[in-house]
Amino acid sequence: MTTTSSAVADCCDDFARMRLSRRALMGTAAGLAGASVVYGGAEVRASAAGLAPASSVLVVLSLRGAADGLSLVVPHGDPVYYQARPRIAIPADQLLARDGMFGLHPGLAPLLPMWQSGKLAAVHATGLPAPNRSHFAAMEEIEDASAGSATRVGWLNRLIGLDAITSPVQAVGLGGGVLPTSLSGPAAAMATNGVDGISIAGADGSSAARRRASLNTLWGKDGSVLGRAARETFASVDAFAPVANGSEEPANAAAYPSGELGDALSHAARIVRGDLGVQVITVDQGDWDMHTGVGTLEWGRMKDNTASLASAVAAFFTDIGTLADKVTVVILSEFGRRVVENANYGLDHGYGNVMFLAGAGVLGGRYYGTWPGLSNTGDADLTVTTDYRSVLSEVVRARFSVDAAQVFPGFGGAPLGVLMPRAT
Repeated sequence: MTTTSSAVADCCDDFARMRLSRRALMGTAAGLAGASVVYGGAEVRASAAGLAPASSVLVVLSLRGAADGLSLVVPHGDPVYYQARPRIAIPADQLLARDGMFGLHPGLAPLLPMWQSGKLAAVHATGLPAPNRSHFAAMEEIEDASAGSATRVGWLNRLIGLDAITSPVQAVGLGGGVLPTSLSGPAAAMATNGVDGISIAGADGSSAARRRASLNTLWGKDGSVLGRAARETFASVDAFAPVANGSEEPANAAAYPSGELGDALSHAARIVRGDLGVQVITVDQGDWDMHTGVGTLEWGRMKDNTASLASAVAAFFTDIGTLADKVTVVILSEFGRRVVENANYGLDHGYGNVMFLAGAGVLGGRYYGTWPGLSNTGDADLTVTTDYRSVLSEVVRARFSVDAAQVFPGFGGAPLGVLMPRAT
């Protein structure tokens, strides 16, 4: 069995501390980062132009920590899978939506109706062009998605920066109050720990009008970066006020699981239902770095995380109701895990992984990608046969009708046929 090296352990310890430090930023009263200002837990970089409903919405859900795609979508038809994982392999007869090669983890049961109705698909053996086993570097690379560039601009920021996408509050990062790399860059975007955190600190109750007037007096004509950011903050607070002041109750009797992901997706649903013109939303689910305790169907972190993921995504689609006709969800992780289980009922850092697509435009109910076959050597990886940018390029072409080459410079991967073009 393989064991975790000290270098990898150090990387994962640093990764865990980074997640804690991101949480510590939530609720910050004020701060400066580029052209952004933090007020009431929200980092805002939105313009003051008018609002228009979004015709298409993309939700990107990142499984932070490197999820094991071989557990989420099990290659039961490859005999090496069971040889390499004698204790943690999922029995073929317990899999959902099983075909001759693949089946879904039983914990994904809440999403089975979407699979059966053709609204959920999986693309296996996806990933970066070359292995990268550092959480930090891999997340940076997969979210920047511009190989060789010295400019730190995320692929979603390039997407919202195109002329065809003009909503002033077009992109929101939910869950930590800090923009992910995918949204970092010159185009307008905002990050918040929740819809209710989008407010001006101290501007509540009977003092609200006076507080707002004083801030406008202070910053209204200030030509500095801070002054511009403050004015844009006011505009964004106004834009989100109907959602922040509206009902927090999910629609259509949707029931979210407790925890960060359920909370974040419930706020994402409120934004979608508010129809403010937001076209991109990012959400994270953490704790996928499973060097120990992956477990079985009876116990373990994989069982718990998978159930939380599936129930939260299913609740989100229930919550948004008929608006699901314009919402596409992409689920991905920075890299996968090794083929062979380690001595701790766990899996060490690997390479290839699986991506899920759900909702509008998805030609679902099937598995996509080219299966490379597995190897049972101690350090064996799932080989990547589909560059993750091929999947994302198809998403931006089909759902936003834009030139994918402007979003993924220098990349020209062939489409997989997993999405149908959006009707115009």
